[in-house]
Amino acid sequence: MQGLQAFQTAAREGGFVVVTESEGGTVLWLKKSAPDSVREAHQRMCIDSLTNSVTVYWMAAQGKVSSKTFRAVPALQEWFKVTPHPIVQR
Repeated sequence: MQGLQAFQTAAREGGFVVVTESEGGTVLWLKKSAPDSVREAHQRMCIDSLTNSVTVYWMAAQGKVSSKTFRAVPALQEWFKVTPHPIVQR
């Protein structure tokens, strides 16, 4: 997990808090501490040291789980900056 310290720092800056770490220390699970938008509701993040990646999961419309995987810290930080647009029901 030491090699993924930059991902952990970015996650904390993005409002995530640690939930649990795998017994072997290869996976770290985090959750969004206080969601700011619909996209952030029920957000979870998995930092995986075996694949050197981060995957963010969130609950989308109608209970569908969506995810996005990042292999570089700058891409994750940019994604945090994107403000989701409200969904207009027709």
